[in-house]
Order: sequence, then structure tokens, then C-alpha cells
Amino acid sequence: MSSYVVVGAGPVGRETARLLGEEGHDVILTSRSVGSNALRNVRSIQADATDASALSRVCRGAEAVFMCAMATYHRWPTDFFPIIDGTVQAAEAVGAKLIVLGNLYGYGKNGENPLRSDMPLDPNSKKGTARTIMWQRAARASVPAIEIRSSDYLGHGAISYFSLIALPAIIEDQPVAFIGDLDATHAWTFTKDVARTLVAASRSTGEWGRAFHVPSQHASPNELIRKTAAMLGRNIAETHSYSIPEMEALGMQ
Repeated sequence: MSSYVVVGAGPVGRETARLLGEEGHDVILTSRSVGSNALRNVRSIQADATDASALSRVCRGAEAVFMCAMATYHRWPTDFFPIIDGTVQAAEAVGAKLIVLGNLYGYGKNGENPLRSDMPLDPNSKKGTARTIMWQRAARASVPAIEIRSSDYLGHGAISYFSLIALPAIIEDQPVAFIGDLDATHAWTFTKDVARTLVAASRSTGEWGRAFHVPSQHASPNELIRKTAAMLGRNIAETHSYSIPEMEALGMQ
């Protein structure tokens, strides 16, 4: 059995720790506010990923470090860099492989359809640029690194536009607002599938310094809204898309 550290105790980090622990591995789940857990073979240790020295002590003996930490959404361009830098430095200090949880923002608006994990990153937003720089810093590490890229999360505890904006309105039988073209096909990623992909990628025997995509399902926002409403026994009277000024006011750009 091996030892692993999962940085970040959100829904994906906890599920990743659970999967590894259920396999019999020794797992440490860490974040600034990790709290306790009842997961098999998983210890919770409070640590700040921006403190490379402290995180290095937590990571001693680890075969791999999973970087699943999340920054506050509107502060990605400032808060994510200290997190990735601290995690990279900790992995380098203990000689552990690095598996980074990322997303699709870096491909930008010019990305081909369908997206492939070997496509060059060409971001056209601040958040996409932040994610691209994060991966570049991880890829330059002195230890092997892989990035796992997912689309918008669905699942228990998921923090996404759908869960924050659409779902509360569906539950309350209110008009539902969302972003973009509500009839355009979109990729949605189940949080448990993200964790499974992270664990699988950590065992990769092929080339590292690359990315993998999480298997995802596709549906338009309107289709997802209707399916969710049906499951909850709700009626959707109206849906509409946020305007660009509304999105900017909500910090979505």
C-alpha cells in the first residue's frame, strides 16, 4: 500500500481521499479548514497550501500529492497562484508525483469542438489565464505532473453556476436564469467521476507532463434545468440567460 496526500477538502478532494482509503492506502486529507472525517484510512490534518514548508511536513513519505484545493471564484487570478506554488514546492521537497485538478477554461473561445486534452491552451479570460498559468507552473516542476480537466460540476456538495444560480430557483419554483445560450450543448461533470479520474491518472505508466479530460455528459442548460425540475417535482415557468452586464456584476467574467 502507498501513502497519498489530498490537498483540498471539497467534494472532489474528499471523494478522492475516500477512494484511496477504501483501497487500503494511507491517506492524508488537508486544507485550512479540513475538519474531522470518518473515512477509512484517511487522516485529517489542517494545513495551508500556501505555506510550502508546513505542507512539505504533511507530505513526507507521500507517493503522490493531489492538488484539489479551490480558491474563491472571483479571486482566482490572485489567490490560486500561492496555492499551486506551495503545493508544487511541497511535492518537489518530498519527491512526490503531482496530480492537479483543473478545468477547461484554458482552451478559450477558439478551442476546437470537441475539445481534446492535447490541444494548446489559448485562454481569453482572466480565470482561464489563471488556470493556464497554474498548469504551466506545475508542468515545470522537478517531479512528474499531470492535470485532470473537468467541466462544470454536478453532484452532492458541488459548487458551480448550476448549483449556485439555477438549482435554488428550481427548488423554489422561481424563474430560472443561467449563463450563455440555454439551448447550446454543454458538458457536465459528476464530481465522483472527477475523483475516479484523478486516482486513475495517478497510476499512469505513460508520459506525464500532460492532461486528461474527465468523462462527462452533454446536455443544454435548458435540458438540464427541465430534467432537474422533473426529478424534484417542480414546474419551470420561465428560463432566461443573463446579459453580459449582469454576468460582470456577478463576477462571472
